[in-house]
Amino acid sequence: MLKRRYGDRSEWKRVLKRQYTQKFLDTDGFKGYVTLLHIHKVTEPLLVNYEEKRVCIVDDGYMWLQHFPSDEHYSLTTMFDANGEVVQWYIDITNENGVKDNVPYTDDLFLDIIVLSTGEIIQKDADELEEALTSGTINQAQYQLAWKVANKINKQIENNDFQLMGQATSHLKILMKDLGDDGENDNGGY
Repeated sequence: MLKRRYGDRSEWKRVLKRQYTQKFLDTDGFKGYVTLLHIHKVTEPLLVNYEEKRVCIVDDGYMWLQHFPSDEHYSLTTMFDANGEVVQWYIDITNENGVKDNVPYTDDLFLDIIVLSTGEIIQKDADELEEALTSGTINQAQYQLAWKVANKINKQIENNDFQLMGQATSHLKILMKDLGDDGENDNGGY
């Protein structure tokens, strides 16, 4: 069974205080849902290791902006630190992006592409994709779809043509307006 991940990350116990908003955008460069999770307080920071690098991706004041493009097989999460600087872009290859109970979700197809703010590109979880095929969690068509989408996005990144990464900051500003200026709105308990 594929892992389903929701944009509001309501199951995330590490986050003690949060604000959440979402919006459907239909612009020249993007059509789909965009979600923003503004993390005010966490139980502890989340650090990840990429070879010799250690990167903090969650801490007090961080923001996760996630794009769920319509009719595509990926989602993009842009992680901003407390100063509003991009920490990394995280691209999940997906079987589908959808909406359930008015909250966007992805059904994850295991492969991930990470682009650090330094420009380094990291490929993740090819072994998990292989294991999912072997175990019957996914079929051959899903396996081929995952590689086709990942290869296309990798090529776009290499050619500096993955436009959505460049739109993240402007989309962040749009969703920040929905949270209000005081930063204290709990937006329905999210």
